[in-house]
Amino acid sequence: MPDTLPAGRARLVVGVALAAVFLALAGCGDGGPKIVPVSGTVTIDGQPLTYGHVQVIPDGWRPASGRIGADGRFTLTTTTPNDGCAVGTHPVAVLAGESLTPDTMKWHAPQKYADIKTSNLTVTITGPTDDLKIELKSDGGGKSSKGAKEGGTENSGFNFEK
Repeated sequence: MPDTLPAGRARLVVGVALAAVFLALAGCGDGGPKIVPVSGTVTIDGQPLTYGHVQVIPDGWRPASGRIGADGRFTLTTTTPNDGCAVGTHPVAVLAGESLTPDTMKWHAPQKYADIKTSNLTVTITGPTDDLKIELKSDGGGKSSKGAKEGGTENSGFNFEK
């Protein structure tokens, strides 16, 4: 058996090897939108919201979410920790319900913000940011949905459906 390959076969092997290296360096990707680092603050009546999660729901793509810290700050994650959110304009939910018992929730922000159908919140992500501001109002910015009492405790959970 010869120690060398014919010229045509050698070019093919080198071409396949270079293509494999290029794909490994570039990443195969999953065909999704551009994801950029996003962090910011959630306030309620101008003060930091100190409990909950932010959820950004791009249409047709994975949601991005982040835990709200004691200072009101959050960092979004879509696929890997702190990778951010898809570029675009997306609806937002702020999930600020704390389970006190299996049947009772304490809402740190009005329950309407926990559902993208009723939150009336959107964000526009154009590039990386560490200063995204999500501003809530303790009165919910209007009439609450389904007559729910807000700011106290409730016997209901979150609605994650679009």
